[in-house]
Amino acid sequence: MVKLEDAVIARYIHANNKFEILVDPKLAMELRKNREVDFEELLAVDEVFKDAMRGERQSEALIMEVFGTDDIKEIAKKIITKGELQLTTEQRRELREKKKREIIQIICKNAYNPQTNAPHPPARIEKALEELKVNINEFEPAEEQANRILKELKRVLPISVERFEIAIKVPAQYAGKASSMLYEYDVKKQEWQSDGSLIALLEVPAGLKNELIDKISKLTHGEAEVKILNEGA
Repeated sequence: MVKLEDAVIARYIHANNKFEILVDPKLAMELRKNREVDFEELLAVDEVFKDAMRGERQSEALIMEVFGTDDIKEIAKKIITKGELQLTTEQRRELREKKKREIIQIICKNAYNPQTNAPHPPARIEKALEELKVNINEFEPAEEQANRILKELKRVLPISVERFEIAIKVPAQYAGKASSMLYEYDVKKQEWQSDGSLIALLEVPAGLKNELIDKISKLTHGEAEVKILNEGA
């Protein structure tokens, strides 16, 4: 069970009535991500408050009316997933930093510099975010924020989002290992030839194009045939 001094308030408001519980902030965040948590570790006390700071308990009748149950686990789950967490400044800073790293990874994977045909390094993306003073929301999904931020980055960076179709022919002696490796990517089509060679058609984000080509080249010692079908389209 989380100690009271380490707990934060999770709050749900319904018809101007507040329902508050004291929770472990890290486990609460895990629950918000639909992950299993130990409720005995999550909750500081098995109580629902109308004002947790003052220790004022919410009425049992109102709890039953709003949540339809007196099961503290079900109540806590709804409060945490549908309500808000009152995180400390340091907790919010840590979550924002983690979210920023996720966003940068997504951008590096899906975008590239059209002037060099190579992905932007993560440090360059991070510097651009700082220059633009981009606001990172610690609770909003990274994918959604990345899509929005990409548009802003175009103000300060040459950046393009494109998916490449790549056709690959792998000699028979490397085909088995190549087949397993290629399924790390989006394989649209795969055909085994009568001589044991493998032909595959893939679609990859711009930021992974060079990585894929490098991997297949190393695996086949440069013997694979690689063709980018929509380059310059």
